[in-house]
Amino acid sequence: MTASRDDLVAIFRAAVEATDPQRLLGEHLRHDEHETVVTDAAGVAAARFCGLPFVAAVGKAAAGMAEAVCRFYANAGAGTPNGLVIVPKGNGQTCPLPVRQAGHPLPDSDGEAAAAEMARRIATADEPTVLFLLSGGASSLLVRPRPPVSLADKIEVTRLLLGAGAGIEEFNAVRKHLSLVKGGGLLRAAAPRQVVTLILSDVVGDDPAVIGSGPTAADPTTYADSLEILRRYAIAERVPDSVRRLLAAGAAGEVPETLKPDELGRYDTTHLVIGSNRLALEGAARCARRLGYEVRIAPQPLTGDTTTAARLWAARLVEPSGNVATCELAGGETTVEVRGGGRGGRNQEFALAMAGLLEGKDIAVLSAGTDGIDGPTDAAGAFVDGTTLERARTAGLDPEAALGANDSYGFFEPLGDLFRCGPTGTNVMDIKIALRAGRAVARPGASG
Repeated sequence: MTASRDDLVAIFRAAVEATDPQRLLGEHLRHDEHETVVTDAAGVAAARFCGLPFVAAVGKAAAGMAEAVCRFYANAGAGTPNGLVIVPKGNGQTCPLPVRQAGHPLPDSDGEAAAAEMARRIATADEPTVLFLLSGGASSLLVRPRPPVSLADKIEVTRLLLGAGAGIEEFNAVRKHLSLVKGGGLLRAAAPRQVVTLILSDVVGDDPAVIGSGPTAADPTTYADSLEILRRYAIAERVPDSVRRLLAAGAAGEVPETLKPDELGRYDTTHLVIGSNRLALEGAARCARRLGYEVRIAPQPLTGDTTTAARLWAARLVEPSGNVATCELAGGETTVEVRGGGRGGRNQEFALAMAGLLEGKDIAVLSAGTDGIDGPTDAAGAFVDGTTLERARTAGLDPEAALGANDSYGFFEPLGDLFRCGPTGTNVMDIKIALRAGRAVARPGASG
């Protein structure tokens, strides 16, 4: 069998379906007499509460998650809960609860207004329980700068960190210390109410303190850590003065810290990750096996510099593996240091960096974001295979020049190799799928 682009798309869609937020919420909520029971992956109760909760949902999957909760209570004849949902602009999703749209990946004034509204409504809710539904993108959507930092100042810090290629943990450590709602800020606002946070993870390690900058989680990082991160990426002298002053004051103990782990005992709170990149990879693997591929899943997520990670992975793909059709899967989230003025995203750049090593090989790859979005473009990622370089030469395209200009979009668009699927309604980092041609393996009698 050949390495088929159709198979790549089918496997990607299976990964997305495996992390569909509405299905996952249905698996983790049940009724037990007059109680709502939130269960973990093994079906064990992680939290219980009576009555309708106040539903607060933020992120790329927020509308789908909130809709699933509303359907859960409607099916139980309990009515529709109160709540508020914040999604990225252009998300296109609706749900029974009020929806606010905000800027992503750069925060904006609509996000600032929505965050203030959410903090106020959580603090004044009549319901004794807040059900917080968190997914990727929340760090940008939920923006409420800590004075004297302004929204414009925070946007500039975000822009500088993005351009420097900071990792998500570093990125969010800084953002938490410039915010009134991140780093446990919303948990403090909700007290003394019970807070149950259900999470679709978009970070390596699935740490609630990192996902969405942990609005209901304890934060182990400090103001001093944030200052060190700015110095590490050589942007400490380029950030707005208000940011330097706030972080320095915090490091000196003059400004309250974010919520720390030793404070959690004061709060009635539960965190449960219900969806992750690992689930997406498992869904992709089941589909690939049904299609006749032998499946190998990378044991560790791909992180660090995008070009370096791509070339290391490509080198593994081209190693001889016999005459068996193989599907290699990997997940994770790499970083891009912006050097040029082109367009693209980390998945398109990942695919472009592989082109030279795949030349002439019967291998096809799709690198894509499970949210259907890759950087500030309309693509989720890109396809690359053994014919990419030859086709690029015919079209007069230079892959190394495109890499140097961060113009992967401009490289793949004329080749017809961009992958456009639109927002998927989920967000569990990126997925890399590589298919190697060969003899199909026997299809299993059952998925797994």
